Amino acid sequence: MKIKEFSQKCGLSADTLRYYEKENLLHPIRDANGYRMYGERDIEWVGFILRLKEMGVSISQIKVYAQLRHLGDRTIHQRYELLLQHQKKLQLQQQKLAEHQAYLENKLKLYREIMDR
Repeated sequence: MKIKEFSQKCGLSADTLRYYEKENLLHPIRDANGYRMYGERDIEWVGFILRLKEMGVSISQIKVYAQLRHLGDRTIHQRYELLLQHQKKLQLQQQKLAEHQAYLENKLKLYREIMDR
């Protein structure tokens, strides 16, 4: 599929897709006329990129992952380690959020008690 259809399917602008290509995150093939052509695997890959971004992974870290992915299965261990590191980071963030939530719940409880007097 050409860039217009691909951008509609993955929800990104054509400019963003070109930027991802420039940053070596995407590698579309070119047809005989030089048009970028994307496939279903590209949709999955862009979805993964977007998920990583939502999780707070920087573009530079995504680029490292993409380079490893491009090198094939011999980099599975390195990719695993990168994702494992990020999972640990998310777990720490989750713990901090739980602590903040507990703090706010205590503060709200105190305010409710004061207001109910």
